[in-house]
Amino acid sequence: MNPYLIFILAVLILSYLLNLLIAVLELRALDPELPIEFRDVFNQEKYRKSQQYTRVTTRFSQIQDTFMLLVTIWFILAGGFNKLDLIARSFGLASIGTGLLFTGGLVLLSSVVGLPFSIYSTFVIEERFGFNTTTLKTFILDLLKTIVLAVCIGGPLLTAILWFFQVTGSLAWLYCWLAVTIFILIIQFLAPVLIMPLFNKFTPLEDGELKKSISDYAQAQQFAIQGIYTMDGSKRSTRLNAFFTGFGRFRRIVFFDTLVEKLKVKEIVAVLAHEMGHFKHKHIFKMMAASILQTGIMFFIMSLFLENRQLFAAFGMEHVSIYGGLIFFGFLYAPFSTLIAIFFNLFSRKHEFEADAWAVTSTGQPQDLISGLKKLCVHNLSNLTPHPLNVFVNYSHPPILQRIRAIEQLSKT
Repeated sequence: MNPYLIFILAVLILSYLLNLLIAVLELRALDPELPIEFRDVFNQEKYRKSQQYTRVTTRFSQIQDTFMLLVTIWFILAGGFNKLDLIARSFGLASIGTGLLFTGGLVLLSSVVGLPFSIYSTFVIEERFGFNTTTLKTFILDLLKTIVLAVCIGGPLLTAILWFFQVTGSLAWLYCWLAVTIFILIIQFLAPVLIMPLFNKFTPLEDGELKKSISDYAQAQQFAIQGIYTMDGSKRSTRLNAFFTGFGRFRRIVFFDTLVEKLKVKEIVAVLAHEMGHFKHKHIFKMMAASILQTGIMFFIMSLFLENRQLFAAFGMEHVSIYGGLIFFGFLYAPFSTLIAIFFNLFSRKHEFEADAWAVTSTGQPQDLISGLKKLCVHNLSNLTPHPLNVFVNYSHPPILQRIRAIEQLSKT
């Protein structure tokens, strides 16, 4: 049997079993007793609802993972990749055009298979727990906009990658790395101006106590911002959120309209201070630099496998191609991608503690941050007692109880 096929099937199955183990442990870790830190904001009924939400979403993910595993294995063993490749080649296009058709076909198939799960999650599960405000029209428009963006942005990027690997020889991986890096940096500037407004409406925050408090805090921290905006997050969900976007003098502060409604002014400033802490500690730049570095390493390793005939044989392919190699390498790289994600999450959790510390130090009001975080968790029905293995593998933020206890400890020093 083909050794690459054995490896790929083993990775798919082991990854599934790991997620299954995490799901089982996560459900067992649910503690019916409300943590003492949340007894001032959570009643027992609301707490039971948050745990039920965790149960429902976890079990739904198990069903989805099982289905996707079976479909993926069937597609590989049934020669689905080869059949799709033959269809793409039947149009008689050059290799790059054929590669775009092949990749686009895979993305389309994957989207179609995943669409029922997305619909059920949005209109059944999120609706059941009071989160969903997405209309069918908005859902369809979001889907169409995503497809257009994938074609207009992803298409040219994939074309460049295929072209570099086709004509630039042994240094193709380096050119691809540089092209992707430039692309990422450009998107960071274009996203808040051109892309995000396609999905949401951004409105300058009205004059008042909140805007003045935010402006005063930003000025005291010598933090230049281009503007303070609210976003119509309630268009799709009742969840609360806030974020920074852009770089340098183009930085924007964006609050979901739902957050502005639910949190007090001091709590919002504390949440803002946390986000500012990421900038002050250069967390975003550090993570981006690390991501760019690992992308370069990935492209180099990928260049060694692009035309490996045994790898193509594992997928039942009749023809060897650069575009096929890009897809099939993703299966080989999956376990390393998981390890890298765990590594990134480890540092991300550390950064969250540092950002919390910055917020406490710069505002001098630890209770405002704690209160804001509690309200975010309560309203979003967050799981207060996640299993440590789930945290280690999947969490980019520390569990909320750890954050609260760290803030309280910091306020005592």
